[in-house]
Amino acid sequence: MPSQTMPSPTIEIRPVQNKAERKVFIRLANRLYADDPHYVAPLEFELSARLDPAKNPSLKDSPHQLWIAFRDGEPVGRISAMVNQAHLDRYKDATGHFGFIEGEDDPAIFDALLKVASDWLREHGVHKIAGPFNFSVNEEAGLLVDGFDTPPYVMMPHGRPYYAGQLERAGFTKAMDMYALEYYPVRNFIPERRVQFLDKVLNKPNITIRTLNTKDVLGDIRMIIDIFDDAWSDNWGFIPFSEAHIRHMADELKPIIAKHNIVLCFLDGEAVAFGLVLPNINHAIRGFNGMLLPFNWAKLLWRLKVKGIEQSRMPLMGVRKKLHKKPLGAALAYKIIAMVNEANMDHGVTHSELSWILENNESMLTMLTDMGAKIYKTYRIYEKTL
Repeated sequence: MPSQTMPSPTIEIRPVQNKAERKVFIRLANRLYADDPHYVAPLEFELSARLDPAKNPSLKDSPHQLWIAFRDGEPVGRISAMVNQAHLDRYKDATGHFGFIEGEDDPAIFDALLKVASDWLREHGVHKIAGPFNFSVNEEAGLLVDGFDTPPYVMMPHGRPYYAGQLERAGFTKAMDMYALEYYPVRNFIPERRVQFLDKVLNKPNITIRTLNTKDVLGDIRMIIDIFDDAWSDNWGFIPFSEAHIRHMADELKPIIAKHNIVLCFLDGEAVAFGLVLPNINHAIRGFNGMLLPFNWAKLLWRLKVKGIEQSRMPLMGVRKKLHKKPLGAALAYKIIAMVNEANMDHGVTHSELSWILENNESMLTMLTDMGAKIYKTYRIYEKTL
């Protein structure tokens, strides 16, 4: 008898509608990465809060939906879709976003997930889909396309090598790449001639530099975001932070940020540059499987407050646009990096990540590679016309 091809099991897509289904959505990734030694499960309570419209300001006034793909009753994939109103208000490009995409290596799963997200976005009046954004460019963004052999740093996504191929097979094309650079801190990394330049430019009475004011974290975060919104406003995909985002960020940073990991620079009393460094919480929670209770909370507290975390990530740095391409702007950027570099080494940090940097940000990439950083991960935003 001639051989017969058995039909593939039907993929069923179900919307996430309650807390129990959100838990399935979250825990699915743990199974998909069970054989990946570099995967770090996010803390379940933290991710659950990010998926909750009542707790995540990114979801306010922005329609969104989560879905889970099932095969034979078992969850095998997931995706989100969102109409980011802040993005539409700024760019007016009729683009909706997908995110949180995970799945087994099966075209049927990715086709079904991408179709349901695309159809939902089309019904909400958009004509292009782009992502992944979890949920916005100011949160986790990009699909890992290179650098699968190391764990992700805090607030950076992980992925499987076949994800890119599944998206490209479905007609998605590259919109932008973003780089993560690894850096092994060393003292006195700035050449002597540049140190002399820094001293000459920065040794003026109208320039002051300080670290975090721990008595007014919210006030410092407000200044940071004001600089960020100005410095990054011309960057691809930029979306400004709302007041709700600022308060949310301050609340999240208070338990983990150290005084030396925020640097603010002032010119004539105006905040004009900043740097922000985070301890790599992912390094501290590896092996927790996303859970803090019953005993992991004590381990995390000990690692944060007693042992210390030997890895850090600089997710944000900015200099006001009026100082771009000027000696003072460059000097402040070098000074910020030098300060956090020295302080983190004093606190036992041996590995750092500088991320993410747009592929077209040549000036920043040049500065970071000149100080010894190397590109070691690439994340990609994909897009497709609906």
